[in-house]
This record gives sequence, structure tokens and C-alpha cells, in this order.
Amino acid sequence: MQKPAVFLDADVIFAGAASPSEHGASLVVLRLGEITLLDCVTSEQAIVEVERNLAAKLPAKLPDFQLLVRRCLRVVPNPDLATLANFAGQADPKDLPLLAAAVQANCRWFLTFNTRHYFPAGEAIVIQRPGEFLRNIRGVLNQLASPD
Repeated sequence: MQKPAVFLDADVIFAGAASPSEHGASLVVLRLGEITLLDCVTSEQAIVEVERNLAAKLPAKLPDFQLLVRRCLRVVPNPDLATLANFAGQADPKDLPLLAAAVQANCRWFLTFNTRHYFPAGEAIVIQRPGEFLRNIRGVLNQLASPD
């Protein structure tokens, strides 16, 4: 059985690495990747962005971030210019490579706190915040547990 593929934006990975709690939605999603319930995917661009932001704001969290990358994430290459052209107008320009990488990696969900930056064509990918994604998972689990 194939695991659901979920793309994590840099802000979600940053929040997971910097989380003071084990129960924050971003870290919970990463942990679901770690225990192989999800295929948590991100791109090289997102990794560079998180590393840069952590180094500037929370350098003590860099080892936690590096461990999360190794244990929880599948890192895909940044898309080439021809691929980006196919996604023109579907995201803010600086975020377009992330959306293209997610679709190219066959991710069904794209998790970000910046949902207004993305407007994909069609229904190939769903843009959600981590908390909303987890609420949907809880709903599915509740349906499985229901005697009806």
C-alpha cells in the first residue's frame, strides 16, 4: 500500500524544528513521516530556506532540524525552468518552485501556513495548514472507529 505523499513548505518544517511542544501540528506531521504513515516530501529550496532561517533566528535548533530531515523527510530536487513554466500563475513567484516540486513528486497535499500564496489549477493538490490536515486525519480515524 502506498503512503499518502504530503509536501511540507519551509514554514512548516521550521515550525516543527523550532517547536517547544511535541504536540504542535507541524511536528506531529513530521513524526507521522518518521513512523512511515506519511511520505513527507520537501524540496532542496525549502531545506536551504529553513537552514538559513534557523541559523539566523534559532541556531540551537539546527541539530534538531538536521535530525528531522534525515528521519522524516524525502528531499526532492528543485524543478527546472521548463517545469516551472507549466505552473506559471499558480503561486507567488518565489513559491512557484515549491508548488511545482510538490506536484512533480506526486504529492496530494501541500502543507503551509501561507495558504494564500498558492492557487493551483485543478484539483491535483490540496493546499492546507498543518492543523487542518491533522483534523482531516482525525476525522478519517473516527470514521474507522465508528461502529456504523
